[in-house]
Amino acid sequence: MATRKRSTARRPAPRSLPARLTWQQALILSIETAALIAAALVAIIAALGHAAERFAGTGLMSSLLPFAAIVLGLALTTTVALKVWRLCRSWLLRLKPFLPALAACLLAAWAGWFASRDAYHRQLTNFRTLVGGTAEAERTTLAHQVFAAYRRADLYQYQLMWERAGAYLPFIQEAAKIYGVDEDVLVGVGAAESSFRPRDSKDGGRGLFQITAPPKTAMAEARKHLDATTVDLRDHRHNTFVAAATLSHYLAEMKGDLFLGLLAYNIGPRNGGLLSIMSQYHARDFVTIQPYLQHLPRDYPVRVLTAALAYRLWRTEGRLPKYEEGNNAVHIQKVGVPGLG
Repeated sequence: MATRKRSTARRPAPRSLPARLTWQQALILSIETAALIAAALVAIIAALGHAAERFAGTGLMSSLLPFAAIVLGLALTTTVALKVWRLCRSWLLRLKPFLPALAACLLAAWAGWFASRDAYHRQLTNFRTLVGGTAEAERTTLAHQVFAAYRRADLYQYQLMWERAGAYLPFIQEAAKIYGVDEDVLVGVGAAESSFRPRDSKDGGRGLFQITAPPKTAMAEARKHLDATTVDLRDHRHNTFVAAATLSHYLAEMKGDLFLGLLAYNIGPRNGGLLSIMSQYHARDFVTIQPYLQHLPRDYPVRVLTAALAYRLWRTEGRLPKYEEGNNAVHIQKVGVPGLG
């Protein structure tokens, strides 16, 4: 019986796994990926911010459904854009290995230029309101109270105040860095408390920051960082350190809420302190606590932050632009209220 001959044909060798990327290739790929992500984020924020502005409202047909359609369309557009990029990338790779990364960097550069424009700042604000919900809406409302107060302010008096403040700024900068508080906000507190005319007041306030009854923990922190057994509130440096430690204490107590922290700083331990007042009336934020403050200075945070905004403009630009002139309103809003991000 004839036996079948074994086939002597060689089987095709299995394909070898692709070689690992060299560090240069990995670096180029990382740059390309990072640039594409940056450009995509700018484009998505702009699109959603524009949609939030265009379809603002609660109507189902006029607002909610059109906005949902925009989100769906954005997802489809992103999918198509990725497929187009893959095709373009293959063509660019055949020309030069670095061209896809270069093209991605050019897209990111354009996105960076667009992100610096006032139009994008407006869309970013809309996007923050969209994502932040009620909390962001309240923050925006309060920020515009600060902008309105700046518009009404006597800018010449602020200019004189910053000239007086010059002698105390090294202490403020040092204390702000140690206690992790915003330097501009701390300057605003000094402006609201003493207008940088240190004195002892009739209600017991002392010195530059009108210290009355600081928390014991704040006094202990001040003694530690001043390396002093006692704190002299008539010493401008000591006074500033106690103020910064006190503000840091109340900001932590209010879970980082700047408006509530400033209000607590101003109220101090009166009536059990702000935390006790909020607990009594079940208030959750600066907006809901205002009806229960009665004779307490509810405008104090706005006064502090208005001065802080004026100081930031003076410090960074050497001038105090008038809010109503030219494009100053948009510019000042872009600079932002110190401490609010």
